[in-house]
Amino acid sequence: MMKATIGYGLVLLLASAAMGMASPAASGQSSDEAPLASAVAGARVSLEQGLRASESKGRPISGKFEMEDGKLQLSVYTSKGGKYSEVIVDHMMGKIGKSEAIPSGEDLNAAKAQSAAMAKAKRSLRAAVARAVSANPGSRAVSAVPELKDGRPVAGIKLLQGKAFKTVSEPLD
Repeated sequence: MMKATIGYGLVLLLASAAMGMASPAASGQSSDEAPLASAVAGARVSLEQGLRASESKGRPISGKFEMEDGKLQLSVYTSKGGKYSEVIVDHMMGKIGKSEAIPSGEDLNAAKAQSAAMAKAKRSLRAAVARAVSANPGSRAVSAVPELKDGRPVAGIKLLQGKAFKTVSEPLD
C-alpha cells in the first residue's frame, strides 16, 4: 500500500511539473502577457508611430500597449507646461482617440518621475525605441519607460519577438 501511495504521489508531482512547463509562466511569459502578445501582433500602428502621434499633445514621456477591459490600447503619457496627460492613440489608424489630464495618484507620480528622466535626455523616447527595434530584428516595441539610473536617463524598452518578451535598456543621453 505504501508503494502505491508513493507511486501515485510521484505521478501527481510529475504531472504538475509537466503542466507547469507548458504554462505561459514557464515559457517566460506571464498569463496576462499572452493576450497582449496576440493583440499587439494585430496592431497596425507601432509604438514609435504612437509616440509621434502624441507629440501634438506634449512631449511623450512614456508609452505602452496594454490590455484595458479585454481590448488593446496604446497609451502615451505626455508632459506640457508642467501638466501631464494620458493620450490614447488608435492602434489601427494612428490617430489620437482621447487625451485626459493626469491629476493625481500613482499615475501622476509615475509621470513626474518619467518627466524628470526625460528632462535630462538628449534623445527622444521615439529615437530610443527605433534604435532598440533596429538592434533586435523581427521585434516590436511594446513599451518604453524612462528612468534615471545613477543620474543618467535610460529607457527600459519591452520588446516582443514572436510570443516572447524581453526588455532592453537604451541610453537617452
